[in-house]
Amino acid sequence: MYHHIKKLMFTVRVGESDPRFGNMLLEQFGGANGELAAAMQYSIQGINCDDPACKDLLMDIGTEELSHLEVVGTLARMHLKPMKKLNIDTAAEDPLIAIAGGGGVSLCNSMGNAWTADYLKITGELDVDLRSNIAAEARAKIVYERLINLCDDRGTKEALQFLMTREITHLKAFMQALDSVTNDKLVIVQIPPTPRIVDQFYNTSTGEGDEGAEDTTGPWNNCDDIEVINSPALSEFQVTSATPKAGKTKLNGNGNGRSRKPKSRTKQ
Repeated sequence: MYHHIKKLMFTVRVGESDPRFGNMLLEQFGGANGELAAAMQYSIQGINCDDPACKDLLMDIGTEELSHLEVVGTLARMHLKPMKKLNIDTAAEDPLIAIAGGGGVSLCNSMGNAWTADYLKITGELDVDLRSNIAAEARAKIVYERLINLCDDRGTKEALQFLMTREITHLKAFMQALDSVTNDKLVIVQIPPTPRIVDQFYNTSTGEGDEGAEDTTGPWNNCDDIEVINSPALSEFQVTSATPKAGKTKLNGNGNGRSRKPKSRTKQ
């Protein structure tokens, strides 16, 4: 059950309203990376979750995100307040907010696109959902950071700093939860990947670009357990079998999938 207390999780103070910035804040109210999307995603994942500890975590954070939605909505409403004084100039700035919304917030993003459940990432598999949540918190963090950089009002920046900080708290919690439910981050659900194929890196972007781009190496394609296949399309490389027990590939018709190693240096 839910119970509303008539106090914000963070006290919002706005020195000078800026309707343009209020419109930007709607991105975190009804946008793809906003607080409503986070609240719904985590809460529904929590309802689906069979792990008691993770269920509690998801419901805790999902409920907190509703409190964040209230903070963002209040902040946006305070910045949009001048739009309540309807005149031709304010209405022309943003007809959607001034005329359709009466100078208040609505469930849309900064471009006026309505909120949609398509924003939610819910699979019913706990480890996959936790990975989605880690990414969601990271995306929300960068949006708050950009909003902070676009704002001069001290009270607004403090509220945004609080919200941004909580994203990192949640990100850390979801990472720890993922660690608690799986020892191997590459084990996802039940069917294992095909041996050999899973350890092949396809170097499909080759040559040098007009702006200096070139082939480089890193931990993903320069280690003992990775087989690099250079230019698979140009070398007529094919996967001939991808059964769970064994994978078969061929290169230039000789049955050998191994190709030359990429350059050993790493671009700085």
